[in-house]
Amino acid sequence: MAHRKPRLAVWKFASCDGCQLSLLDCEDELLAIAGALEISYFPEATRGEARGVYDLSLVEGSVTTPHDAERIQDIRRRSKKLVTIGACATAGGIQALRNFADVRDYAAIVYAHPEYIQTLATSTAISQHVPVDFELRGCPINKGQLVDVISAFLTGRRPNTPAESVCVQCKLKGNVCVMVARAIPCLGPVTHAGCGALCPSYDRGCYGCFGPKETPNAPSLSGWFKRLGVDEKGLQRIYRTFNADAEPFRQESERHDAQDHQG
Repeated sequence: MAHRKPRLAVWKFASCDGCQLSLLDCEDELLAIAGALEISYFPEATRGEARGVYDLSLVEGSVTTPHDAERIQDIRRRSKKLVTIGACATAGGIQALRNFADVRDYAAIVYAHPEYIQTLATSTAISQHVPVDFELRGCPINKGQLVDVISAFLTGRRPNTPAESVCVQCKLKGNVCVMVARAIPCLGPVTHAGCGALCPSYDRGCYGCFGPKETPNAPSLSGWFKRLGVDEKGLQRIYRTFNADAEPFRQESERHDAQDHQG
């Protein structure tokens, strides 16, 4: 009897498709991935769909509509392992900025007939709706880390993604610290590694694309930002980008929102 290849499905929710494109961008590894897996569902790359149960599901995007909330339940039931990929799927994405306001106000500005729009009041991570086996962070994800995650689930091991901050990658590259040497606010000390310290390598502060690292001390970093002249509104904006609803970043932005109202 022929050995059956593990079945892979790639799903999209509210997102820009950038993390799915990271998989297609694996030029050197894509043939090997296609050889090791049966790609059963991947609308970004194929028109066909092989329904049934999937050994590994990669889910991009956040839950923003009632239909999304129902669909992810069905996907979870049909997935032996479910991995969320990217800032939208792991932290609600940039669309989670609605979580700090009334989404009906946005709909009224954007659409001529907002009464036809069916949307949830919040944009939430997939893990807030169903159990998730692993979260791969990034906006977009790192394709090398994605290949490692797929390899890990094929071989039954834990994915090998770094737990340290962007600062560690910055030091390994020999970069001069932009915050110390040039007084540029940088989220590197509290951000999960994965981008290779891309922005600091070009003399820009880290924007936090890979979300909060393990045990980040955002209040302490905010204190340093204040010494550099960042006001309360500025601090709020710094934490409200691609991972605005990730717990440590959300808490820190809300802390400065409250201080702004008090002031």
